[in-house]
Amino acid sequence: MRKLLTVLISLFICSVCFGLQNNYAPSFKESKKTTHKISKKQKYIFGYLEVPENRGKPNSNTIKLPVYIFKSRHPNPQLDPVIYTVGGPGYTSMKASQYMNYYQYLDDRDFILFEQRGTQYAKPNLACPEWSEAVSLSNLPGLTKSQTDSLFMGAVKACRSKLIEDGADLEGYNTKEIAADIEDLRKVLGIDKYNLLTISYSTKIAQVLLRDYPDAIRSVVMDSPLPLEVNYDEESVSNLLESTKHLLTDCEVDPNCNNAYPNLKERFLEYLRDKTDDPLVVEVENPNTNQVETFYLKGYDLITVFSAASTSDVMNVPYEMNKLLNNDLSAVKEQLSYLFQASGMGNGVGMRLSVWCAEEYPFTSQKKVIEESYRYPEIRGLSPAVFDSSICDIWGVSKVANIENKPIKSDIPVLLMNGEYDSETPVKWALDMKKNLPNSFHLIFKGWKHTVTTNWANPCAMETANAFFNNPNMKPNPDCFQEIERPRFKTD
Repeated sequence: MRKLLTVLISLFICSVCFGLQNNYAPSFKESKKTTHKISKKQKYIFGYLEVPENRGKPNSNTIKLPVYIFKSRHPNPQLDPVIYTVGGPGYTSMKASQYMNYYQYLDDRDFILFEQRGTQYAKPNLACPEWSEAVSLSNLPGLTKSQTDSLFMGAVKACRSKLIEDGADLEGYNTKEIAADIEDLRKVLGIDKYNLLTISYSTKIAQVLLRDYPDAIRSVVMDSPLPLEVNYDEESVSNLLESTKHLLTDCEVDPNCNNAYPNLKERFLEYLRDKTDDPLVVEVENPNTNQVETFYLKGYDLITVFSAASTSDVMNVPYEMNKLLNNDLSAVKEQLSYLFQASGMGNGVGMRLSVWCAEEYPFTSQKKVIEESYRYPEIRGLSPAVFDSSICDIWGVSKVANIENKPIKSDIPVLLMNGEYDSETPVKWALDMKKNLPNSFHLIFKGWKHTVTTNWANPCAMETANAFFNNPNMKPNPDCFQEIERPRFKTD
């Protein structure tokens, strides 16, 4: 009897705790003041979703997340809207609000633009201007590694202190909470079924939603998917070098490219190795001081010829590499000139720190990070870590549950989309995810890079995603996808 009484008391206590943590009523409050100017031709509702900052704590602060509900152009739209949020972590989704006339999804259904907690237009915005200032200073020549490390550690200490003083609960900013925000939004808007459009980091949000709140999800598009189970920092350098080699191999098998730049892959990689041991000296005038600054560039600096290129720039990559090999430094100097510009206010950096330090850093082998930093002589010394361990130690958020680093399984229709040359979320990750998603399809866009649905020069990926939303039980195969060819590399 005593044992049974103890169990009943324990259950009662747990139910009370659960009630304290979850006894809240999310709300959506319309607002006439928007984040951006919207075309008068576009019908929409704007407002703020109000939810707890930390659902795991009683009497948590309330935060406000901006949301646009854009009305479909169709006179009789489908009843299942698309909910869209972008990547990062830490980027704003709200900038997309200005360009709804380009979004094909509105041809068939409503389109809901959702701002993740802690980002630029959320209240609060976990901005870290101190971090942005540190980035600007660290890009200038003359600092030792010890000085750079001290610069960033000082910045993160200052930002953390300021945010906590302002009342922010840094433990409340993670992927699981964001997924719960979207589920609350669905409930307060009375949506029975919806479709998800996610890119890069936000594909992790999609995976948590598929795991924790699957019932209302009709279909999901994951553009440039980042699997929950991947330890990003352990392999990001490998992914960069593999993608670079892939493009250079494609140049070799292209007769025009290979004739223009014979043995480019071998020569470029050798150049990177050489400059890692004997850095390239480049002088650039600082427009802020009119003084000449001297940069010493190693292999990991110079590989940005590839890594900084967008999909629309891919065709120029071999040409720019060849210029560099011939000591034409014009493009390098142009890139360096951007380092003298202010880095901005650090919008959403605190949210990025909380997500990364709770979800990535604790599951990452620091031994593997060090090994990755020195594995490749071409880019030796390039740290694969988004944030060094010292930064996350200072930020001090708790590790999330182990389930947040485990693959999800789902029968819900999913479209996985990749750019062939994506070094940030490589094709191989989506191939692994597909094993646990039996109703998924996978499309690889030849010659494209990261986040294919945002390639404004060619909206084929958007057309493909929209076709999938209209028929999620069939692999989309629009004419535009069949017409995509490998890049016609510039040769003169």
